Amino acid sequence: MAEDKANNAEAKQAAASGNAAGGAPASSPVSSGGGEGKSKLLIGLVVLNMLVVIGVGFMLWKSKHTQVADPAKEIEQVIDGEKKTQEAEKGHGEEIGKVVPLETFIVNLAGSKGRKVLKVNMELEVKGEDVIQEIDNRKAQIRDFIIIILSSKTFEEVSSKEGKDYLRNEIKDNINTFLVKGKVSNVYFTELIYN
Repeated sequence: MAEDKANNAEAKQAAASGNAAGGAPASSPVSSGGGEGKSKLLIGLVVLNMLVVIGVGFMLWKSKHTQVADPAKEIEQVIDGEKKTQEAEKGHGEEIGKVVPLETFIVNLAGSKGRKVLKVNMELEVKGEDVIQEIDNRKAQIRDFIIIILSSKTFEEVSSKEGKDYLRNEIKDNINTFLVKGKVSNVYFTELIYN
């Protein structure tokens, strides 16, 4: 206890002498080691916290400001955009050509030894009157090509969507190889049954 009083007395004397010399008061022996590092950390955290609060406040203000100013303009832009899209579709829409129906095709599928049969009804989309007459004149040749193509397909090839799309394109391309007065633009399957 006597030592504590002596230490306190020395601390008071040092503080008094520091004040008398014009210096800053001496720090207490308890706060003299890590106090400086802790205060820098505290100041850094306060500054960081203030920056986050300011950033969040700015983002909220900005989002509210843009939402209040734009709803009427956004609606008008959507309406104008829809009108332009509809006009473009009307002006640039593809014109559907004439459709030429073909008779029903019934063929045995390849590799089935007569156990799997394919029945197909199809129509050919063409453009122009001349090509319709040419298809009518070459109907036997067209049917022959289609029967050969259909009978060369397996069940797996005609049962998938990709297989049907490939078959459609193959028929179109083969018919277009010998047409002179026009071209087939699409082949439509109106009925496709296999067992």
